[in-house]
Amino acid sequence: TVSLSTTGYGDITPYSETARLVNVVVMTPLRIAFLAVLVGTTLEVLSERSRQGWKIQRWRSRVRNHTVVIGYGTKGKTAVTAMLGDELGPSEVVVVDTDQAALSHASAAGLVTVHGDATKSDVLRLAGAQHASSIIVATNRDDTAVLVTLTAREIAPKAKIVASIRQAENQHLLQQSGADSVVVSSETAGRLLGIATTTPTVVEMIEDLLTPEAGFAIAERQVEQNEVGGSARHLRDIVLGVVRDGHLLRVDAPEVDAIEATDRLLYIRSVGN
Repeated sequence: TVSLSTTGYGDITPYSETARLVNVVVMTPLRIAFLAVLVGTTLEVLSERSRQGWKIQRWRSRVRNHTVVIGYGTKGKTAVTAMLGDELGPSEVVVVDTDQAALSHASAAGLVTVHGDATKSDVLRLAGAQHASSIIVATNRDDTAVLVTLTAREIAPKAKIVASIRQAENQHLLQQSGADSVVVSSETAGRLLGIATTTPTVVEMIEDLLTPEAGFAIAERQVEQNEVGGSARHLRDIVLGVVRDGHLLRVDAPEVDAIEATDRLLYIRSVGN
């Protein structure tokens, strides 16, 4: 056996002067270079981990009222794109996922990432969920979404939790677990498919309203002072509904004929305005 320090040469020790010269001039510097590369690489990895740990600790001590996105698949990525298009900064979004490849894509987009199982409270605390203003649950399984929502609601009782599920029969489970809003992805897609068979332009308009990059978008704003007491149907904006005491009132409801100062208006705005 030949070790790095040449211990163990035994009977294969170089006997000739030329062999010994090669061992001293060539092999010894190579051994030293190998050790230097090995030590340097190890120190670089350790220092990078230390920098990342320090960066995360500093971020956690400062972050407040951010958004935690659990799951960075198609739904999670699209949700982040919509929020960034609505003028939310990348540093205000934290992505939690068990897939390291997905987290690498999120990091490349400038997002803060946390690797781990979001059904565990310590992982959500690492993401600062206890200080978050909103939490988006975009997991691939409905049962996982229920567990994540339960855990998130326990450590973030005041955060707004929005969850996505595939099957409508699980909607009440999400609501009982603490979700403020539940989006049934399969039913929503099914409705759009049905509409597209007869009026495809309606689907195009809905897509336009849901896409923040161009065209029109659905937005929410406070009531202006000169609008108090008036009807939501007679404003300069196209109002779709009024949020009063946390409940949505449609624009044709008689209650919205007299707007209150604490109401919020859901309206259609032109992107860029």
